[in-house]
Amino acid sequence: MKPLIAETFSVSPVSNELGWDSLEVRLLAGRRPMLEARGLTKYYGSVLAVQSIDFALEPGQVLGYLGPNGSGKSTTVKMLIGLLEPTSGQVLFHGKNIQHDLVGYRKHLGYVPEEANLYPYLTGLEYLELVGTVRGMSPPRMKAKIDSFLELFSLFPHRHVALSSYSKGMRQRILLISALMDNPDVLILDEPLSGLDVTSALIFKNLIQSLSARGKTIFIVLMFSKSSKRFVRAC
Repeated sequence: MKPLIAETFSVSPVSNELGWDSLEVRLLAGRRPMLEARGLTKYYGSVLAVQSIDFALEPGQVLGYLGPNGSGKSTTVKMLIGLLEPTSGQVLFHGKNIQHDLVGYRKHLGYVPEEANLYPYLTGLEYLELVGTVRGMSPPRMKAKIDSFLELFSLFPHRHVALSSYSKGMRQRILLISALMDNPDVLILDEPLSGLDVTSALIFKNLIQSLSARGKTIFIVLMFSKSSKRFVRAC
């Protein structure tokens, strides 16, 4: 297998007038693309939010998408998961525009949003069972996956507690489990480290390395900082 080559490049700010800094992107390059962005651009009215984003992510690759608030990170994510249609450009999954079959594309997608907005009156276990049922997982497989991830993230003793009583970090761990439990081909993670303690962040980093080694394609959005850059390089 051809070795992966680490590359770093910058995406220019879409508007200097707004004071937006550049985004730093780390791309591991080496194999046939699974997820691509081609000329991805988004306007809100006359305001340019994202300009001409291009990347190609192959199986087993990790891309860290780093930038400050207001630099277009979350808008990019919404286009990648199909919540927003780009003004121009396209997102491709295995070479096909995701807009042509969003339902089919999302069957292969695991997504962690920036805000951990969950159903507060469900328990952690009930929420994960709901996600597994919606994804069509069989009950035995769903139970095995949920139990193993709850143990991994130290949430098993709290599985019957209402989500309204969870801390931000605990809710974030539930979101991570919900994204991972159905073994998706593509993971899109918007600020996944938000609220995580050091131990959970380390577990998450090891998980990313393991998933990458198993051929998963991973897109991680993080605030621009030295620690974020170190985290992405470690993955």
